[in-house]
Amino acid sequence: MADIFDDYSMSGAMFEAWDEMFERPGQPRSPYRSLFAALQPLAPADLRFRADQLARVFTDRGVTFAYAGEERPFPLDLIPRILDANEWDLLTAAVQQRVKALEAFLADIYGAGRVFADGVVPRKLITTSAHFHRQAYGIEPANGVRVHISGVDLIRDEEGRFRVLEDNLRIPSGVSYVIENRRALTHTMPALFAEARVRPVDDYPARLLAALRAAAPEGVEDPTVVVLTPGVYNAAYFEHALLARLMGVELVEGRDLVCSGNRVRMRTTQGERPVHVVYRRVDDDFIDPLHFRPDSVIGCPGIVNAARAGQVTLANAVGNGVADDKLVYTYVPDLIRYYLSEEPLIDNVETYRLDDRDPEVLHDVLGRLDQLVLKPVDGAGGKGIVIGPQASEETLKNLRKQVEKDPRGWIAQRPVALSTSPTLLGDRVAPRHIDLRPFAVNDGNEIWLVPGGLTRVALPEGALVVNSSQGGGSKDTWVLAHHSEPAPSAPRTKIVPEPREAGGSPRDSGPAATQLAGQQQQ
Repeated sequence: MADIFDDYSMSGAMFEAWDEMFERPGQPRSPYRSLFAALQPLAPADLRFRADQLARVFTDRGVTFAYAGEERPFPLDLIPRILDANEWDLLTAAVQQRVKALEAFLADIYGAGRVFADGVVPRKLITTSAHFHRQAYGIEPANGVRVHISGVDLIRDEEGRFRVLEDNLRIPSGVSYVIENRRALTHTMPALFAEARVRPVDDYPARLLAALRAAAPEGVEDPTVVVLTPGVYNAAYFEHALLARLMGVELVEGRDLVCSGNRVRMRTTQGERPVHVVYRRVDDDFIDPLHFRPDSVIGCPGIVNAARAGQVTLANAVGNGVADDKLVYTYVPDLIRYYLSEEPLIDNVETYRLDDRDPEVLHDVLGRLDQLVLKPVDGAGGKGIVIGPQASEETLKNLRKQVEKDPRGWIAQRPVALSTSPTLLGDRVAPRHIDLRPFAVNDGNEIWLVPGGLTRVALPEGALVVNSSQGGGSKDTWVLAHHSEPAPSAPRTKIVPEPREAGGSPRDSGPAATQLAGQQQQ
């Protein structure tokens, strides 16, 4: 393995970046020393063989993601990303802080609106957001939680400081790969775990189920929880099936649910059963044709009325997407100060607002599009992002027209050289840019983070877009335990039954399949 790292160039990426593993060539950072020692005896051919094994395991288990119109095994790199215990403590506190502030913000804008009256956020900013839904106004969740599951995307900048890149409070995806990555790496490279005190990730399904049950309507002692999926043609269907399977709950589609008298029931082979909590993986626009798109066949008519009546809980809540608006993102530090009276523990990336509040900023940004990163405020999955230093003249020309036509629809950021991590590419190791998506579960009393989260990798050289939907890969993310903690137990592998679906009938194609393209993957 030393021969591979001898050729490893910390400056091999297109942008100068912080290297996660090495302080300097050949000198690993403290958390990586035992991993580096464990990898050294392995020959390049052995690593390649194990990487091929991983891909076969993922294919056999159905751990896939739809990319460019085809299902492929989700790329997992053999070399994990490591966070020490102190770093993880900081990230945990920062994500908890952010989720608390955004919970308060969502309750406020769909309720009293104090944040407008006090001049913290302009009302126009919210009402012009594509994901602000008046249909959600006045809906009070049973335990006050709207953000049951969140994924806050973090990056490390050129100086090694973590920053928040964006928030995902609608339908954050990717946690299934956290679970499967650990399982696969444990089987393929068990020796790597021999010396490391790696915290486990397999508590997530139990934590998620507990949070969903805690969100049940008042007076329901033994709630029925279901996972609502758009269907087998959705790019993240594997995740929907896995989570339903691990939680031991039904996996349903919209046609499996019926709503009448503001109560939701599930069709089964033994008749209809009440449903109290719906972990929905269907976008707002498709969740209820009575309130949103009338042509939706993948939602449940009347389910929003049932939520308003307090008879069912939707997780995550309808209307959360306004907090994902990238223009709202620029106000989150102010929201933390306003609602929590605290300073943000982790800063945002430096961002320029292009709406009509400051025309000089817009003029300045338009004059240097080739030096900035432009993002559509309602984008997801890396779609629509233009990295100015890498863009062609034609792309920048078209971008300028789009921004001039709709400045509210864009933000600009300085290009940040995401940190790099050694990544196996064929028989060699090279630096590739990465980010981190920690997943937080809120049960109303505690915001818990699965230790590590999903490290995503931009596989093409110099690429900065890490999203799976754009061809990115992933790494297993290790969080090391404090030395004062008991040693974490060895990673466990669970054999679980095949996913259950209400009614037990096979899923076929139909009108729903044509609507799945409209489902954004966060």
